[in-house]
Amino acid sequence: REAESFKEQGNAYYAKKDYNEAYNYYTKAIDTCPNNASYYGNRAATLMMLGRFREALGDAQQSVRLDDTFVRGHLREGKCHLSLGNAMAASRCFQRVLELDHKNTQAQQELKNASTVLEYEKIAEVDFEKRDFRKVVFCMDRALEFAPACHRFKILKAECLALLGRYPEAQSVASDILRMDSTNADALYVRGLCLYYEDCIEKAVQFFVQALRMAPDHEKACLACRNAKALKAKKEDGNKAFKEGNYKLAYELYTEALGIDPNNIKTNAKLYCNRGTVNSKLRKLEEAIDDCTNAVKLDDTYIKAYLRRAQCYMDTEQYEDAVRDYEKVYQTEKTKEYKQLLKMAQVELKKSKRKDYYKILGVDKNASEDEIKKAYRKRALMHHPDRHSGASAEVQKEEEKKFKEVGEAFTILSDPKKKARYDSGQDLEEDGLNMGDFDANNIFKAFFGAPGSNFSFEASGPGNFFFQFG
Repeated sequence: REAESFKEQGNAYYAKKDYNEAYNYYTKAIDTCPNNASYYGNRAATLMMLGRFREALGDAQQSVRLDDTFVRGHLREGKCHLSLGNAMAASRCFQRVLELDHKNTQAQQELKNASTVLEYEKIAEVDFEKRDFRKVVFCMDRALEFAPACHRFKILKAECLALLGRYPEAQSVASDILRMDSTNADALYVRGLCLYYEDCIEKAVQFFVQALRMAPDHEKACLACRNAKALKAKKEDGNKAFKEGNYKLAYELYTEALGIDPNNIKTNAKLYCNRGTVNSKLRKLEEAIDDCTNAVKLDDTYIKAYLRRAQCYMDTEQYEDAVRDYEKVYQTEKTKEYKQLLKMAQVELKKSKRKDYYKILGVDKNASEDEIKKAYRKRALMHHPDRHSGASAEVQKEEEKKFKEVGEAFTILSDPKKKARYDSGQDLEEDGLNMGDFDANNIFKAFFGAPGSNFSFEASGPGNFFFQFG
């Protein structure tokens, strides 16, 4: 009678949804009368409402040990198994209920739910092998609707989230499990995996080591720990070689590091950028551009890679690409430094679209006044129309054009003010210089003097000339 009184009080609290008090009274009933199946069944139901499915499972199993015909006991055991992710065991429990009561609709529905969970497990296993991690996450989300307390499903979901680069979500799932079970090796592994993929390799190794302490045979933690240590060592060796100026060795070490783990996107992005820096030092600029491109493919927020590639584009006179990279950088971080770099690239782009007067004269950008004069003398005589009077009309037209361009180039580069404006990328028209009305012959006469005075252009045969100076 005392045990029944405790049970009735437990029922009253259960009805009020005060499950903690209900649990206390059901426990008193069990302590008073430990061989009553229904008391264990009631406490199992209460523990299930509190989300304590492992404890509930123990009570449900005890209830059916005491009375194998206890339908609600088998139902609760099955429900606990299913909530904990053991769909096979759950199916056996629900089938036992149907043996006792073949019309039990709850058992029929729960059996379908268990089959659904088993199906999602199979699909997830296949998709994980295919590395279709999004599909695995989808399957685990569906399975967790029926098995909300299954750590195994949560860990698999978290691992796939980490492999998809969704680190905060993966960390959250793993941390929730560790709060309930700080020794869960799988959760420790996932925490380490997230840190590893975020390029926090030292911290990652600590979690992998901790996971291996809890489960020495944990294959994934063992492999990840080995990769993390190897990656860290190779990267550091590459950095050391670079600082010592041994660029060939640094290149080899960074290349070896890139082969360790293709899934580590953040670290590999840095390795590609580092190798790009090495290639730029070796003046292998196209290879450097390729490396930086690979870096931003892996991490499109990696500013350092954009800056390195932009500089290589500048060095190879690919100014439009350089402007595009600097614009990306400046949009991301609006600093004075990045604004200045963008402006410089825009100036060089503008300059590249004009005639290159240095190239026309065949002189360096730092050429002296004398070098510019000598270059003009040589090019003007080479392209003077009189020299090509015996050539075809097409050749004459081309040489006349070149003769005019040589005159333009000399006019600009021999005048310090115009040269400074040209070098800075400013519009020369602002100086009142209209190249459309330019007369190259006037420059030629001014430079060499009028024909018949100090200089003459005489024919020695059809299309052949010699230059005579007084």
